[in-house]
Amino acid sequence: MTLEIDIDPEAAAPPYEQLRAQIADQARSGRLPVGRKLPTVRGLAEELGLAANTVAKAYRVLEADGVVETRGRAGTFVAAAGDAAERRAAEAAAAYAREAHRLGLSRAEAQAAAAEALRAVYGA
Repeated sequence: MTLEIDIDPEAAAPPYEQLRAQIADQARSGRLPVGRKLPTVRGLAEELGLAANTVAKAYRVLEADGVVETRGRAGTFVAAAGDAAERRAAEAAAAYAREAHRLGLSRAEAQAAAAEALRAVYGA
């Protein structure tokens, strides 16, 4: 199973974000199974025609998000991406709910603000 990554130099998103999003999506969907070893930073950078720092930045963000884990010299591996993403989303939602309550918003106002933010990101 090969890592399928397509970096569009004309896209609005920077290359590291395109790389991060594609690896995260593939891990979440199961196309990159938990435990799969990812290419080295230098190897993937060379393969994609990117700077090593670009790939390293994507890997760091993926690790912070719980999508991958680095095991020292053994390399970087896919972690339990779905669980981590759901857990982080639940934490963010709880923080939002606490902040909306602290600001005195009603439940309906808080839900409307959240719905508008989701529309802005995901589209109508």
